[in-house]
Amino acid sequence: MEHIFEAVIEQRLPPGTKLSESALCDAFGVGRMRIRRALLLLASRQIVDLQANRGAFVASPTAEQAHEVFEARLMLEPSITRLAVQRATDAEIAMLAAHIEREHEAHHIGRRRDAIRLSGQFHGLLAQVAGNSVMLRMMRELITRTSLIIGIFGAQDMTDCRDHDHSRIVDAIRRRDAEEGARLMQEHLAQIKRDLDLSGRATNALDLVSILKRQGTS
Repeated sequence: MEHIFEAVIEQRLPPGTKLSESALCDAFGVGRMRIRRALLLLASRQIVDLQANRGAFVASPTAEQAHEVFEARLMLEPSITRLAVQRATDAEIAMLAAHIEREHEAHHIGRRRDAIRLSGQFHGLLAQVAGNSVMLRMMRELITRTSLIIGIFGAQDMTDCRDHDHSRIVDAIRRRDAEEGARLMQEHLAQIKRDLDLSGRATNALDLVSILKRQGTS
């Protein structure tokens, strides 16, 4: 399941991709029952759509759902940032800063897949630092849904976030400025949404086995 999850997050499996059971069995070297259990779990997390008589597909959020996801993030993440300002230890702030350095490096050397993964992880780490397990679970779902949305509505070279925005948010946390951190987060999310083209675009057929085989996802 985690290999499929990571491939969606990293946008190697675009929204709408058919997840053939036989191809998944070949990719992972496991039986159909194990694949079906994994697909059910992914469906419960809204990563996969299970369609009667058609099979499993990577979820394809609509433009309306994209608006709803960003509406939820704009309500939730400024509050998460305020909590992070209040609760972050010096070690956690250093951890966030080190994570941003890895983001900078991935952007600088053109490793788009790593940049996408790391930018999504930053928002999850911030929720972790905020110390609220309910918010953390909500953020993990919203981060995944955002990756799917960007896969549909984002430009071909778009990653989830701009790393310099993350740097400014961490600087506000370091200064213990809760309102500035919340404001920067709100601006950051609003900019990501503005960068989307909500008219959508088509995706091409893919070779699941080559994308998901173990040596390609390690």
